[in-house]
Amino acid sequence: MIFDCKVLSLKEITEFAKNNNIPYSTDEPMSKHTTFKIGGKAKLMLFVESEEQVASAVKECKKYNQRYIAVGNGSNLLVSDDGIDAVVIELGKGFSDVRLIDDETVYAEAGAQLMKVCRFALEHGLSGLEFAYGIPGSCGGAAFMNAGAYGGEMKDVLYRCDHIDKNGDRGFLEGDDLKLSYRRSAYYDNGCIVTGLYMRLKKDKPEDIKARMDDFLSRRKAKQPLEYPSAGSTFKRPEGYFAGALIEECNLKGASVGGAQVSTKHAGFVINTGSATCKDVLDLCKKVSDTVKAQKGIELEMEIRVTE
Repeated sequence: MIFDCKVLSLKEITEFAKNNNIPYSTDEPMSKHTTFKIGGKAKLMLFVESEEQVASAVKECKKYNQRYIAVGNGSNLLVSDDGIDAVVIELGKGFSDVRLIDDETVYAEAGAQLMKVCRFALEHGLSGLEFAYGIPGSCGGAAFMNAGAYGGEMKDVLYRCDHIDKNGDRGFLEGDDLKLSYRRSAYYDNGCIVTGLYMRLKKDKPEDIKARMDDFLSRRKAKQPLEYPSAGSTFKRPEGYFAGALIEECNLKGASVGGAQVSTKHAGFVINTGSATCKDVLDLCKKVSDTVKAQKGIELEMEIRVTE
């Protein structure tokens, strides 16, 4: 008799979750957990609610040599139509605490929504996160990719991240060790799961902070296709250029493959018009990047994280 080791390990990890009161779901549609509303099923999804649960889940996956993927709000994630052949560890509602460490330092758990943290900072008269108001991601994802907009980035305020490493042990990175650069951090390569962020902000008048937040949000609503599912900006900004402008100059606004379309509102966004598959999005992105390369001689690199 032949046994499928992956199936057996998933059964063991499912039993572990049940015995340790970790909420879980089998064959969970990832389309429910990404802002793109695209993706096949995760064979096992754990909805962790504490650092202890993250650590124990990672140790259990390591014990059975089972791959795992951590997700938050899924705002920068494109999941394969075939689903995810791994244990998905979601840091969501149970990981959303936000609090003051001191008068100018905010701590947020990785599952806290950026919008919530921005409002918390406003309530306490703290400036520095206005650029993030309207970004639909979670704090963990924002740290992972050094999210930014309108001239601001997480690296401007983020000075420490707590994490669980690939052995299931607690740790942290701070300062230069975070390796924050354009849409990248040390967490892209180190296999750790971010659990908490420490951000240094500055005191300011709440009315001034609110004015900046409202300005950025109104600009987003006016210029971005927020009415459609997407993963935000699809391509990274090439040095010296803007991806959206290059795509528009190549007459690709409105170009589509299946249910995926280059937004007619902002060419830097590939949107799901309602029936897009992962393949549709990837084929359209290839069409766009090939065209821009042919006409402009510039390589476009996807900003979206693709996983399976």
